[in-house]
Amino acid sequence: MFSIGPNELMAILIIAFLLFGASKLPELARSLGRSMGEFKKAQREAELELIEFEKSVREGKYTASEKRSKLEKIARDLGIDPTGKSDEELLEEINKMLPKAEKAEP
Repeated sequence: MFSIGPNELMAILIIAFLLFGASKLPELARSLGRSMGEFKKAQREAELELIEFEKSVREGKYTASEKRSKLEKIARDLGIDPTGKSDEELLEEINKMLPKAEKAEP
């Protein structure tokens, strides 16, 4: 995972200040904060949905086509294109997006 250090952060702030000016920076920061909050909320919801789905699959509540439809829905909610991917590939990509989720069983 890529990490932004203090030097990079300072460079980004200086560029943002030059591009937008001091009056727009608080508005941009609020907007960025709201966006990050919404993303984290959607990520957590998808994680909980995946955990519940995996539990239901283990209990045999889904047919193969229902399982595939549910996987595709979760993938799309996370911005993953499910086209041409097997169930295992989708689960792998979903688990990458949701590091806290239990690892899915194929």
